[in-house]
Amino acid sequence: MKYAMLIFGDDREWTALSPAEEQDLMKQVYEWFERWQPTGKIADGGAELQPRDTARTVRAGVNGQPVLTDGPYLELKEVIGAIVILECDDLDEAARIAATWPLGAGMSAVEVRPVMSHE
Repeated sequence: MKYAMLIFGDDREWTALSPAEEQDLMKQVYEWFERWQPTGKIADGGAELQPRDTARTVRAGVNGQPVLTDGPYLELKEVIGAIVILECDDLDEAARIAATWPLGAGMSAVEVRPVMSHE
C-alpha cells in the first residue's frame, strides 16, 4: 500500500540556514534516501516544495466563486515542505520508516497518511 510522508516545518528556518548547515542537513536527507531506496520502500522519490511565499491558494468564495490568495492556507508556523511516497505493508511500517527522517531546522515533523486508491 502507498503512504504519503508529509514533511512539515517552518520554511523560514530553512532559508535562515548557513550554506554549511544546509549542506549538512541535505547530506542527512540523501543518506536517508540511500538507506531506504534499495529496500523498495520509496515508491516515488518525492518533491521538495518552494517556500510558502511562492504559493497561491484557491478557496470557494461568495456564491461559490473561486477566490485566489497569496501564500498557504491560514497563518501557520509549519507548512508542508516536501512529500515522499512510501510503499509499505501497513501504517505502522510507514511510521517506522518516517521516524528515521532526519529532522532539523525547517523540518520539525513528519506525518504519514495512507494514499487513497480507487481501484
